[in-house]
Amino acid sequence: MDKREKVSMADIRYIKLVSVGSVNPNSPVSDQSREEQAALLNRCLNDYPKGTILGKDITIGRYMLGEHELTMERTTYHIGFERKPVWEDEKKEG
Repeated sequence: MDKREKVSMADIRYIKLVSVGSVNPNSPVSDQSREEQAALLNRCLNDYPKGTILGKDITIGRYMLGEHELTMERTTYHIGFERKPVWEDEKKEG
């Protein structure tokens, strides 16, 4: 049985919010930035300690630019960890 299946909400001690995408038409997300966001999400789910998706929020923005309608989306994942990842502190120091 996978250890991740045994994690309960009582075991969660740290929650990280990871956003992918943008709803601001004045600062759209570049392809490189979107790849970095996805890489952070993958790191949260695959590196040690492995996180678990607890939930997600989806934000949708609709904007009119002249005659064209622009729809933008941002998904924020709530990643729960049994303890704060060491790499989280390393990122802030660097």
